Amino acid sequence: MNRRFEKPPIAGQRYRPRPGAYAVLMRGGQVLLTHQSTPLPEYQLPGGGVESGEQMIAALHREILEETGWKVGRLRKLGMFRRFTYMPEYDLWAEKLCHIYFGRPSLQVDAPSEYGHSAVWMAPEPALENVGNDGDRWFLSKAINSVER
Repeated sequence: MNRRFEKPPIAGQRYRPRPGAYAVLMRGGQVLLTHQSTPLPEYQLPGGGVESGEQMIAALHREILEETGWKVGRLRKLGMFRRFTYMPEYDLWAEKLCHIYFGRPSLQVDAPSEYGHSAVWMAPEPALENVGNDGDRWFLSKAINSVER
């Protein structure tokens, strides 16, 4: 099922499809999030856009490593959602097609390399309160409620 979260598309506004892969990452009863400081500070599920020619899972591993410094394993797909939004960092109106996975952080190999991102561990309840969009929150809640911590 393809859920839509947040605002409907603006009539007359052209949106570019922007596929992305994101992950709910849990270890030891904690959730690994990324904090993006710019353009607007917010906590997010680690992940991001899939580049042209890139495979979804490869993009997810790359984005998680760039945003958190962690390698992950045991990825399984939870579902997907879409949202219509303006992305100021790209000056882009996007229809974000967000593919959400569940995984386990396995090894921290470095600090985050993506500018303005930091890795943050949170207990599940504060993570739910702090993630920046409704789609992330919905999938995070689904994962917390269905997975043994």
